[in-house]
Amino acid sequence: MPTIPSAGAPLPGNDLHRHRQVAESFGVDAERYDRTRPRYPDAMVDRIVAACPGPGVLDVGCGTGIEARQFQAAGCEVLGVEPDARMADFARRGGVEVEVATFEAWDPAGRMFDAVVAGTAWHWVDPVAGAAKAARVLRPGGRLAAFWHVFQLPPGLAEDFAAVYRRVAPDSPFVFQEKGNALEGYQALFTRAADGIREAGGFGDPEQWRFDWECSYTRDAWLDQLPTSGALTRLSQDRLAEVLEGAGAAVDAMGGAFTMPYTTVVVTAARAGAA
Repeated sequence: MPTIPSAGAPLPGNDLHRHRQVAESFGVDAERYDRTRPRYPDAMVDRIVAACPGPGVLDVGCGTGIEARQFQAAGCEVLGVEPDARMADFARRGGVEVEVATFEAWDPAGRMFDAVVAGTAWHWVDPVAGAAKAARVLRPGGRLAAFWHVFQLPPGLAEDFAAVYRRVAPDSPFVFQEKGNALEGYQALFTRAADGIREAGGFGDPEQWRFDWECSYTRDAWLDQLPTSGALTRLSQDRLAEVLEGAGAAVDAMGGAFTMPYTTVVVTAARAGAA
């Protein structure tokens, strides 16, 4: 599901879960979303699975099923919850069972799970209400795990993208910081997720797990992924074309390709009670 758009270090607002219209805009091109969005590190999936008492996984904001398929490949039985019917349809075609609803409104119908996961989606869920609902559907010892990719654009590319985005979409709720450490920019979001878990109750102390990796992009591959960003999905075609033109020129100036470091961060806590 949705990512927080990033150019350098994004500075998300405190109430992204209130911007539901953005969260439900990603299905405009579900095939592109699934094709271009980065997968999650296998080591992350393996660690979450190993920390759970069983194979039953509820994937909140499962989108096109990217992380759901990864958990299936690791031996899990996955049920997705997704508010965008277009994304849900795509995930079903890929072999993922999905129910269409926001997590807050979803009816678990007495079902229980060993893990509640959210891949780049928990920021669209009320952090306290979401954690409280996760606690209700998790078996004792089950685990809530919300995870995000954080990427650090090369300095010149970050600055050029931020400049064109500010020019094209000055009224956007998304703010771009072209300098500084991207991971530090996301830390407020991770803290907010952990605080929601603590406030909801029913869990042990939240932890952060970190996985570092990198990905190389050609100009075409980067421009193919950009339209799936939450900052761009609701732009008009003319404004989107202007953003992509500026981003493409910035990559061209770097030689037409670049390698970007990623950090995938998991905010996680175990359901209180004996496993």
